[in-house]
Amino acid sequence: MPAEATILHADVDAFFASVEQRDDPRLRGRPVIVGAGVVLAASYEAKAHGVRTAMGVARARRLCPGAIVVPPRMSAYSEASKAVYRVFDDTTPLVEGLSIDEAFLDVRGLRRSSGTPSEIALRLRHEVRERVGLPITVGVARTKHLAKVASGVAKPDGLLVVPPDGELAFLHPLPVERLWGVGPVTARRLHDLGVTTVSQVAAFGEEALEALVGRAAGRHLHALAHNRDPRPVQARRRRRSMGAQRALGRSPTPPAEVDAALVALVDRVTRRMRIAGRRGRTVVLRIRFDDFSRATRSLTLPRATANTARVLAAARDLHSIAVPMIERRGITLVGVAVTNLDDRMLQLALPLDRPDTDALDAALDEVCRRFGPAAVTRAVLLGRRPGVAMPLLPD
Repeated sequence: MPAEATILHADVDAFFASVEQRDDPRLRGRPVIVGAGVVLAASYEAKAHGVRTAMGVARARRLCPGAIVVPPRMSAYSEASKAVYRVFDDTTPLVEGLSIDEAFLDVRGLRRSSGTPSEIALRLRHEVRERVGLPITVGVARTKHLAKVASGVAKPDGLLVVPPDGELAFLHPLPVERLWGVGPVTARRLHDLGVTTVSQVAAFGEEALEALVGRAAGRHLHALAHNRDPRPVQARRRRRSMGAQRALGRSPTPPAEVDAALVALVDRVTRRMRIAGRRGRTVVLRIRFDDFSRATRSLTLPRATANTARVLAAARDLHSIAVPMIERRGITLVGVAVTNLDDRMLQLALPLDRPDTDALDAALDEVCRRFGPAAVTRAVLLGRRPGVAMPLLPD
């Protein structure tokens, strides 16, 4: 690790809601919920009442009766994201995007031209506020993980620098949920053992953690609890997976509706893959149940593909495996992703199992390119609400 804290994690506060408050002065300082049936984002004024992302809007209104609910404007969020990233790129050439509203920045070697990391972080926050009109929180540390933790602690609209000689003193008193990768299920397992702080995780042996949460997750948590994170900031790294998800709401969802959601998601994902020149081997299905617990299932195909029919067949196979759990526990969200992406596959003349369907994909892609993504749709999706297509970083 570098001797100095030079990695910044910059994260726009309540991004969608902040854009709405920026563009409509009447919303400033008031609780704002962005969404239709499901909360996509909430301002900090709404979060103070317990409103959270992925919550049903009806429940959010009960928690925060004075909230103002606005429909999402994805084009506005996409433009705001581009403006924020222009500020990032003007700050340093080493920018690794995590999502449309957060990134890692490495500012090593910029002391003479731009000042200390703390000064750069201050200026970054000022520039985003002045040029884009949005609040942004920045954490500064020697590792990516600690910088992300620092920005989470500093929210909203804050700046926190973790000095090298105070890293563990800062990290260890924090709740285990602050560790990158600790979700509700892992946190529950740790809490059941009386483990509530990072220092208690650090006191575990690596083998004990592996036995508790699995080998890979155990090693990951053990390293992070001791602030071991050698990953560098990787500028312009191509994404390792492509995916999309759809919130289904809290009401019971008939199987046909879940299948239609799968069809729409696979269409969206595979089209993005083909546009980006990517193919992948592993199809991943993600499900969130009524109790907000989650399940993930994956299937690795014999060869990499961007073929819609092939990916859809795999997603349906995974869904059929999960049906008993869905029947017992309900479903509120479904997501599909393709991982193990290979940049070279579209340039190689590999034999295809069903070349006719690839020709169909190509024809549909051309129609969408010329007339827009809504120009053609599957019969099963006619009359159904398409859901919200979240803006994404370019691949």
